[in-house]
Amino acid sequence: MADKNDLFPEIEPYDTGMLKVSDLHSIYYEESGNKNGNPVVFIHGGPGGGTSPRDRRFFDPEAYRIILFDQRGAGQSLPAYELRENTTWDLVADIEKLREHLKIDKWVVFGGSWGSTLGLAYSETHPDKVKAIILRGIFTCRRRELLWFYQDGCSLIYPDKFEAYRDHIPEVERGDLISAYYRRLTGDDEDARLSAAQAWSTWEMTTSRMFVDEELVKKAEKDTWCLQFARIECHYFVNGIFMKTESQLLDDADKLSNIPVTIIQGRYDV
Repeated sequence: MADKNDLFPEIEPYDTGMLKVSDLHSIYYEESGNKNGNPVVFIHGGPGGGTSPRDRRFFDPEAYRIILFDQRGAGQSLPAYELRENTTWDLVADIEKLREHLKIDKWVVFGGSWGSTLGLAYSETHPDKVKAIILRGIFTCRRRELLWFYQDGCSLIYPDKFEAYRDHIPEVERGDLISAYYRRLTGDDEDARLSAAQAWSTWEMTTSRMFVDEELVKKAEKDTWCLQFARIECHYFVNGIFMKTESQLLDDADKLSNIPVTIIQGRYDV
């Protein structure tokens, strides 16, 4: 992950809006940079993470028309942390609706972590609308990847952080931590939902960077954000990110054969 000082200068959007994508959901979007530049859509992580002003800074504002948007239930999109009508394929359709709304013929797709997952799903569905793909911290959401991070694997690298995440769940339920968290995050007890969301989000925010970013850790304690992040992530993970098979993204990779693809993977990305 680039240091904040290695990115392009801070900029403000020249346009923002809400796009109604279903009877239930409206998504926030913004544009910054060069109105006549090469259009690039930034796909955020999570799912449920939302965008931030920092995300604009990955791109040269003189060269790119920079489009950011918050996926269903995330960031400034409404309703917040809503799980109904919220699947990978709903998000793919939303990205295409946004492209049409902005009257963009073809664009560059840029995504990291879950953003790489959704970027692949979108690009494999609409390859004729994609100029190029840039993926970082690749994540295909296969079961073994989820178990590595949320159950067994990453726990050996960050045992102290994992202990707090694990101990939030009674011992009898620890055989499947994702499902145990999901039950709490979707239950009727508001206090239990919030405390589970904070524990889940804190685990991820303290382990997903080479060096702990205290701003991200504080973000994990904020009620709305942690509920968006944890509820939506768990919703997708327990449903196999709504794929026909867990290898679907890899099986369909041949659909990208005519698109330039760049993948950036950090040595220490656990």
